[in-house]
Amino acid sequence: MSITAAKGFTAAGIAAGIKENGNPDLALVVNTGPRLAAAGVFTSNRVKAAPVLWSEQVLKGGQLSAVVLNSGGANACTGPQGFQDTHATAEKVAASLNTAGYDETGGHGAGTVAVCSTGLIGLLLPMDKVLPGVDKAVAQLSPHGGEKAAIAIKTTDSVHKTAQVTVGEAGGGWTVGGMAKGAGMLAPGLATMLVVLTTDADLPAEDLDAALRSATRTTFDRVDSDGCMSTNDTVLLLASGASGVVPEKDAFTEAVRTVCDDLARQLIGDAEGASKEIRIEVINAANEDDAVEVGRSIAGNNLLKCAVHGEDPNWGRVLSAIGTTSAAFEPDRLNVAINDVWVCKNGSFGEDRELVDMRYREVRITADLAAGDASAVIWSNDLTADYVHENSAYSS
Repeated sequence: MSITAAKGFTAAGIAAGIKENGNPDLALVVNTGPRLAAAGVFTSNRVKAAPVLWSEQVLKGGQLSAVVLNSGGANACTGPQGFQDTHATAEKVAASLNTAGYDETGGHGAGTVAVCSTGLIGLLLPMDKVLPGVDKAVAQLSPHGGEKAAIAIKTTDSVHKTAQVTVGEAGGGWTVGGMAKGAGMLAPGLATMLVVLTTDADLPAEDLDAALRSATRTTFDRVDSDGCMSTNDTVLLLASGASGVVPEKDAFTEAVRTVCDDLARQLIGDAEGASKEIRIEVINAANEDDAVEVGRSIAGNNLLKCAVHGEDPNWGRVLSAIGTTSAAFEPDRLNVAINDVWVCKNGSFGEDRELVDMRYREVRITADLAAGDASAVIWSNDLTADYVHENSAYSS
């Protein structure tokens, strides 16, 4: 279950010395073709890291031959030097791959190399470690290197995150694989994450772009851990075409969505300091936008997140969060269930709150707006002292 599950990809993950603790911190994913199609979505934060700006430009060509990713430094808010360092990294990847003989697809240029970084904002990367690390990663590229690559992009993650879907029989099927990192700054507009998805399906860049945007809209864009949006969020989808199969578009989109959903759940499950995962389902909304707005308001309510941590079924905090939105509803028709117990009915008390069992990690909140037939699901987590402790000392 990794980015090398799809044919036509090699990967590596190594310790370049970017992290002072010596843990793996540089990953490389290479598309060996025959197709080099690619698409990407990025953070909607107006403050974008240098690698995001670079990769957005690169993807205008609809092709990627490689992705290099580092943890241990975000290379965000680093001025012109940070962008120059990103360019230099892409140039180094291209040169090292060509020297190593990875030229079956017509040679590698910096213009087909995406760069991703994650870590502390406001510090330049140690390029004396990054550039030699690229050579080391190229030397270790392998069709079995996906797991090592996933490990190398971790920051505060407690586990590495991979997922895979295979459609069809061996010899006539195709695969979508992926890896992700992320454990904090998870908020709509993409979670704080780096995600690389790969497929051996034979599709052009425009089909990849449509599938990726459709998938991220209902997966990564609907997880909200702490309401903080990153400067570095990147989700890339690369297609090698190595299976020779041209899948039906809806089937491909669903496969990409399934992998993204799996990874998104892993992100929220590994959120910094969390002890509960909160599934917020908004039902009977006037439209999907209303459902999403209400779900995000509930997910971002710190009082509710504290109540969930304390296993307190405080449904009043759900109603107060709904009331801050512009969604269509009548207050005296709202219903709320916590773990399937309808503790609020018609905007007032409902079933006995003592019936709610919140001992387990997953907590389900259902908000019924009684205004239509649209719905949406948002995932969040509780607010804990461990989260505060981890983020109070993140840069020190």
